[in-house]
Amino acid sequence: MIARAARGRAHRTNLLWLAALLHRVSGLGLAVFLPVHFLTLGLAIEGEARLESFLRWSDAPAVKVSEAVLMFLLTVHALGGLRLLAVENLAWRDGQKRNAALAVGFAGAVAVVFLAWML
Repeated sequence: MIARAARGRAHRTNLLWLAALLHRVSGLGLAVFLPVHFLTLGLAIEGEARLESFLRWSDAPAVKVSEAVLMFLLTVHALGGLRLLAVENLAWRDGQKRNAALAVGFAGAVAVVFLAWML
C-alpha cells in the first residue's frame, strides 16, 4: 500500500513538475502582494504624511529582504510563464529540465542583485 502511494507521487520529484509548482506558488505570492501594493497607492492618495510614514517603515531590513523575495517570485513567475508558452507553442526539445533550473538560478541572481542594490 505504501509502495503504491509512493509510486503515485514519484512524478513530484521531477524537476519540471517542481518548476510548474514554483510557477503556481509564485503566482499566489504575487496575488497576496497585490493588495498591499494597492494599499500603498491608496496611502499616496490620502496624503503625504501617511505615505511618508509607510515609506519610513519600508526602510526596515526585513522589508528589504521581503522585496528581494518579491523580485525572486516575480522573475520566477515571468520566466515560468515564458517556459509554458514555449512548451505549448514550440516543438519539445531536450534540455527542458536544464532550462527550468537555469530560470530558477537566474531568478535567484536577480533577487540577490536587487537586495544588494536596495541595501
